Amino acid sequence: MQIVIIGGGFAGINLAKELTNQKGIEVTLVDKNNYNFFPPLIYQVATGFLEPSSISYPFRKFFAGKKNLQFRLGELQKVIPTENKIILNNGELQYDHLVFATGAETSYFGMENVKKNAIPMKTLNDAIEMRNALLKNLEKAAICKDIHERRKHLTIVVVGGGPTGVEVSGMFAEMRKNILLKEYPELQTSASNIYLIDGGDALLSPMSLESQADTLEAVTQLGVVVKLNTRVVDYKDDTVFFADGKTIQTKNLIWAAGVSAREFEGIPIESYGRGKRMATDAFNKVNATENIYAIGDTCIQLNDVDFPGGHPQVAQVAIQQGVNLAENFKLMVQNKPLKPFKYNDKGSMAIIGKNKAVVDLPKPKMHFNGFFAWMIWLFVHLMSLITYRNRINTFYHWMIAYFSKDQSLRMIIRPEKRTKGEV
Repeated sequence: MQIVIIGGGFAGINLAKELTNQKGIEVTLVDKNNYNFFPPLIYQVATGFLEPSSISYPFRKFFAGKKNLQFRLGELQKVIPTENKIILNNGELQYDHLVFATGAETSYFGMENVKKNAIPMKTLNDAIEMRNALLKNLEKAAICKDIHERRKHLTIVVVGGGPTGVEVSGMFAEMRKNILLKEYPELQTSASNIYLIDGGDALLSPMSLESQADTLEAVTQLGVVVKLNTRVVDYKDDTVFFADGKTIQTKNLIWAAGVSAREFEGIPIESYGRGKRMATDAFNKVNATENIYAIGDTCIQLNDVDFPGGHPQVAQVAIQQGVNLAENFKLMVQNKPLKPFKYNDKGSMAIIGKNKAVVDLPKPKMHFNGFFAWMIWLFVHLMSLITYRNRINTFYHWMIAYFSKDQSLRMIIRPEKRTKGEV
């Protein structure tokens, strides 16, 4: 059985792991990057508290020694279902079963200026770009004589009141308090604001009312200005425009507001559901196809009675769907009945700052905040990293940051642009 997996995020990598050294199954994982990375911690790379290698690992090194797993660097361009073939930007592959685990990408809700000028928070590249942009703006602010222009360099607007938005704004507030004034004495008399914007009426809206209230109180105490029921409509000329006519001037608009799946040539239009997600049956087979599957953020499954509107686009869903589909592929080889997917909600959590986090557990229904919740968040995220090397490296940097209230990874590192023909 030749299985081709498109995408090596939570869903794809867990599917591949579960099929390791499985007799009768050959797996090829295709990804446009040659590494797996851990999205929940990219904001710590963006703020200089973790290095990229702490949350990423090369696919080929991970697959080394696993006889039935192969990696292919490439980007999907087209599917030809009638020929069981996919076209990549650098060749083509045959398959018996094709699995989409392509995740989701940043959605700008049709606002082209926001797409062009804002800083997204979805990939490792985004995190490095964000770190460079913020550090360059700090350096510019340090030598800027115009007080209004300097304020634009220092003001940060984070759009999106979900876990990413809350976590990154809390991190910025901690940095402003413990790091920036120490390292940038030129800015000690300069005003700077951190805004957290959301179009809804609460932060962390999918979580419990207790978590929402605790989070709002905690980020406000850190000095973050929270604006709820506020919708961004444009961003141009260093100005964020809101639906109510108000504006904020800044050179740092960080976009963590929404995601959307992707459509792929060759997949029937009737296979797509809400948010461009591929609609699947209870076994994650894409509707209107014979041997194509979708797992993780890129799929929507409407036959789980506990989640009639589809599962949330979170890591646990992707991991569990990857594991379940792997089990079904093993059952296919043995000609045994397949197992429908059933999501086991293990809870949700978000970190706000040092010693501050919120955790909701569904069974039994419990809510934690403060230091204990912070410890749970650290443990869960540490153990979710793909290798022991990542865990040790991340734990080391976290310990340094905790006791020193600082980190030494704030370097502006960017590729040098060379003229054509230059060596």
